[in-house]
Amino acid sequence: MTGPRGEITLQTIAMPADSNANGDIFGGWLMGQMDLGASVLARARARGRMATVAVDGMEFHKPVHIGDVLAIHSVMEREGRTSMRIAVEAWITRQPSGDHLKVTQAVFTFVAIDEAGRPRVLP
Repeated sequence: MTGPRGEITLQTIAMPADSNANGDIFGGWLMGQMDLGASVLARARARGRMATVAVDGMEFHKPVHIGDVLAIHSVMEREGRTSMRIAVEAWITRQPSGDHLKVTQAVFTFVAIDEAGRPRVLP
């Protein structure tokens, strides 16, 4: 397996409050972290407000455990007039082993918006 694609746009630790009854981290929490990480790149490119409008191709490869260090890697895939597609990978450093594993990936689509929530042209 090759390493992560893109820059680290978010890093955090999976905590007990984010886990399900099996002791694994909720997929929804992981998706939220990916959205936050991708939005760092999207917001910088949009130079202001933007909104997530789609998530494509999300696949969960491995569970995230309490205590794992999660790193979100994001890379701009395509820009349109008002929108951008950002490829996102979630990698963990498993604790205490130190194993580095890709746990999921997806493509997030964002649209630059004005103060009224209407699409606006990317600067």
